[in-house]
Amino acid sequence: MSGLCDGRVTVVTGAGRGLGRAHALALAAEGAKVVVNDLGVAPDGAGASEGPAQRVVEEIRAAGGEAVAHGGDIATTDGAASLVATALETYGQLDTLVNNAGFLRDRMLVNLGEDEWDAVIRVHLKGHFLPLRHAAAHWRAEAKAGRTPVARVVNTSSGAGLLGSVGQGNYSAAKAGILGLTSVAAAELGRYGVQVNAIAPAARTRMTETTFAGDMAAPEDPAAFDAMAPANVSPLVVWLGSAACAGVTGRVFEAEAGRITVMEGWRPGPTADKGARWTPAEAGEATRKLLAGAEPPGPVYGAT
Repeated sequence: MSGLCDGRVTVVTGAGRGLGRAHALALAAEGAKVVVNDLGVAPDGAGASEGPAQRVVEEIRAAGGEAVAHGGDIATTDGAASLVATALETYGQLDTLVNNAGFLRDRMLVNLGEDEWDAVIRVHLKGHFLPLRHAAAHWRAEAKAGRTPVARVVNTSSGAGLLGSVGQGNYSAAKAGILGLTSVAAAELGRYGVQVNAIAPAARTRMTETTFAGDMAAPEDPAAFDAMAPANVSPLVVWLGSAACAGVTGRVFEAEAGRITVMEGWRPGPTADKGARWTPAEAGEATRKLLAGAEPPGPVYGAT
């Protein structure tokens, strides 16, 4: 390995399995000291176990790296604060935050319960906001003390957040919210030495291997490239979490298999300006003409 993250301290949420585990192992392999956060819950957020986080810590240590487990709920103020405190108390600094934790409670909108909405918004969106808030407060204090950090945040959105996904209204809304949060955080925190980016990964995890089983299956030939392996996404996360990505902030990247795509987001398309107030009929006619010259919207995941 190149030692891209030598001397850096990284926090990864939801790092006990899947993408988070792959990120934690990859960051440690590049020299980072890693705080491995995971509640050890089921795919729908039920239950809890210290086992997944501790097993990843043991993997990292067995490979010669440094890591510590954190089992707090990062969607609470106390849990997010203790996450940052764990990095500072154990290793004396915090350089990179990788927000990854989440689970699913899929339903079509007419069947989606308020509790299922709240739970998914909480873990994904609030679970990004609170660790970011506490890490950013630390970095701002460092900058104001004359110790401007080389800090990095990598948020985790999804294709569902970019395009929507049938049966995942709660998840899609949360992941779209993370994109907005990323843009605001990049704009607000740059003055303190913090760069904030987001990824929209596609990989085989507990959240995808059932819903998209056909697309996520591992190849039968063990020598073949496993396109959906979570570890394929981690090299980009490592780079975005390192000092090497200087100048890259406020960006969203799709990462899947061997492909990295810069997502360009909402941009103005065809426009009409009357210079005065439209009537409803005029507005409708003008809009029809604009749509005729506009690019069609992207496909919604799972649409038939």
